[in-house]
Amino acid sequence: MKKTMLLLGVLTLSAAAGYAQESRQDVSVSGSAAFAPQITGNSVQKNTSTTIGLVASYRYLLTPRSGLEVNYGYQQNTQYYQVFGKANGGIHTLQQEFSAAYVFNLNFKHFNPFLEAGPGVMFFSPFKDAGSTNLDAKRNTNIGALFGGGVAYELSPSFDIRAEYRAFLVKTPTFSLPGNIFNTNRYEVISTPSIGIAYHF
Repeated sequence: MKKTMLLLGVLTLSAAAGYAQESRQDVSVSGSAAFAPQITGNSVQKNTSTTIGLVASYRYLLTPRSGLEVNYGYQQNTQYYQVFGKANGGIHTLQQEFSAAYVFNLNFKHFNPFLEAGPGVMFFSPFKDAGSTNLDAKRNTNIGALFGGGVAYELSPSFDIRAEYRAFLVKTPTFSLPGNIFNTNRYEVISTPSIGIAYHF
């Protein structure tokens, strides 16, 4: 009986030590490109320039297949508006994403495909410079949702390369101009495919 109890104790301690040594957290930094569709509504047409940016993420694994993630995305672009019969305008914009997501992942040797989805907020902050034709534009804070999927390739127990298709559903910004002249009253899906490196600890 004593030997059985001792064996169980050793096995429990070994399992606990192994669990503690697992990499359950990671941080990643990725380069991204932003693509937004042409949006038309309320006699307003909006186009957005295609730009590159950065995405930083922190991920915590609850189980080997389930995790939680928080993200910060940074980009600059120009939002071009055409108000039919009235006016045209462009607004140089700082676009920032803050989001959280549930992550479901699998493991196939060195490859780890994953899917993610969750809520987020997008800040559209106008620059008052030569890239903006309307200097009365104000920052918009729009709530939306992140979704996407990708794959991580394990380079070592500490590092992997992560490639992902990310998309953010959000209402188009109006920049709170008088009369809401840039209000399309439409939603857009901003695609931000990314590739970068993650560090596990």
